[in-house]
Amino acid sequence: CLDEKTGKQLWRVTIGAEYDDSGADKSWGGGPRANPTVTSDGHVYLLGIKGDIYCLKAADGSVVWTKNYTKDLSGKLMSGWGFSESPLVDVDHIVCVPGGKAGTLAKLDRKTGSVVWRSTDLTDDAGYASVVRANLAGVDQYVVLTAKNVVGVAVDSGKLLWSYDCSSKYKVAVIPTPVIVGADLVYATSGYGAGCDLIKISGGASGQKADKVFANKDVVNHHGGVIFKDGYIYGHSDTKGWICQDIKDGSIKWEWKRGGFEKGSCTYADGALFCYGEGSGDLITLEVTTEGPKQIGKFKLPERTKLLRPSGKAWAHPVISNGKLYLRDQDLLYCFDLQSK
Repeated sequence: CLDEKTGKQLWRVTIGAEYDDSGADKSWGGGPRANPTVTSDGHVYLLGIKGDIYCLKAADGSVVWTKNYTKDLSGKLMSGWGFSESPLVDVDHIVCVPGGKAGTLAKLDRKTGSVVWRSTDLTDDAGYASVVRANLAGVDQYVVLTAKNVVGVAVDSGKLLWSYDCSSKYKVAVIPTPVIVGADLVYATSGYGAGCDLIKISGGASGQKADKVFANKDVVNHHGGVIFKDGYIYGHSDTKGWICQDIKDGSIKWEWKRGGFEKGSCTYADGALFCYGEGSGDLITLEVTTEGPKQIGKFKLPERTKLLRPSGKAWAHPVISNGKLYLRDQDLLYCFDLQSK
């Protein structure tokens, strides 16, 4: 925990063990992959790379409770890069994705860590994607990409409401978070050749149906995330570079690959897309427009990490808060003032 104004460390706590399966930490980096969530009542919730989920006191980092996805929740991950989702805080509960035959999703009491329900009629292995809460076709639910499917489960019971089969294309790792793009529409994209899908949900609380609106491989997003704004998807595609996609029919309004910016992650603020290059550590800003990639600005990090692993890159997404831009490069964290003249 760092002081927002100065970067001074206020407290530090170890979250489980480093990832060391077959020496993979020597190549990729062994630390946590997930974002922590801080609640208004002074708690922090976060997940370690080996499935250790923690509730800490925000004031000093002391542990309130902890569980392990594998040991305590019989969890199972689809492949070998470690549990990476960011658990969802939903009022008095935590919704997470341990995966496995005990139930893909779990809802926990966030004050005690006790299990409220498991999605027992959904037993897919966990992917790397995070859960979102949505109201689709009038039904409150949790939506997530699993190792095989895009699914929605009931908020109160974990009952499977609908499932959209992606087993033929979700093969290696399913990472991006699904995006809710309408009152009954879910957009999903994944890497390793999977592509993207727009899914229409219909039906009521007793059971729903998922139908394909479109599916193509114009947007193949690895793990940099996409932004939905005013009817269009913006982000990086492994097949076309940076893109703008019309959500109505999946057509590409513009693509920026040849001579464009490298692969990376992105976030949105004040009409601009902030794109963080995974290899160079450069950041560019693009105007959010359907008329083509319009670069507003660009800068380089003052210093790059000296601890770069052979396979690791600058994969932490850019964060904007209180007029400040935060960029992480392995062991380095930078804070830039976006409001300074």
